[in-house]
Amino acid sequence: MSSGISLEDLHLFHKIDREVFTRLVVYLCRNPAESLLVVSMWLWFEEEHLPSIIDKMVKLPNEIVNKLAEEGATCLKWIESKVPPSVLNDAGDMPLTSIILKRTVSFNMFYQQRFTMISGIKAFLNKVCAIIFADILHQTIPGQSRIRLNSPILIPGFPHPTFGPITVVPRSLDSIIPSKGLWGWSIKNDAQVDDRTMFLTFSRGFPVTEGEVKELFNSCYGVNCVEQVHMVPLTSSSDHSLYARMVVRDVSTIDQILCSGSIAKFRINGKHVWARKYERREHLDKFN
Repeated sequence: MSSGISLEDLHLFHKIDREVFTRLVVYLCRNPAESLLVVSMWLWFEEEHLPSIIDKMVKLPNEIVNKLAEEGATCLKWIESKVPPSVLNDAGDMPLTSIILKRTVSFNMFYQQRFTMISGIKAFLNKVCAIIFADILHQTIPGQSRIRLNSPILIPGFPHPTFGPITVVPRSLDSIIPSKGLWGWSIKNDAQVDDRTMFLTFSRGFPVTEGEVKELFNSCYGVNCVEQVHMVPLTSSSDHSLYARMVVRDVSTIDQILCSGSIAKFRINGKHVWARKYERREHLDKFN
């Protein structure tokens, strides 16, 4: 059954998150869009059972908080990159974050699960940060304070090329935010379809069937890991396809398939299959 929580209670629940975000955008004058993504990433860390870096930051001086934010922003740039970070710096590229978390973390470590990470950051960005930081953004982004409550405000930097759009709507504290369960933040198994989609190509003259696609990936990455396969015929009258979209049930399967690369090559029944992450901007015309 659907329920709700007042924005005031939600602010209290996320009091520490709001304090840290305020320090980033107000006292340290960091870019609001980047700060939204960095905090969303830190929240995703907790979802992945890492210690809460945000809780530990409350008592740290601004200089250290700023350096942690710099490491976070650099990590995000690597996650967005099509080129993986060098493994040579695996132990030392997030030194301060590693100290705070009391375990070694690195750009390369996160890059190995970058599609899972991107999907998780998107979820926290839209389901949590867009709501709990709306009033702070309303007051700190130039020109937005004139916009009335319950009207979306513009966040420069969004839509983001990797993390997509964000809708930020300042509300009164007595507003009721719809939720599922106690607090409503269910991030697991909440990936958008595009985030779980791969683009497959086949060799001309060696047609691959939908059944072969499912057999190939289900046998390699777990029974029923494939949710759907959309074959794209060469022509309206052709049964043969050179392309396909494959939707998997879990984003982590895409990370497994690509293994930190951009393209993976497979072979089934003597025929080649190339797989890469689906990007709607590139292929929208092929599937409409």
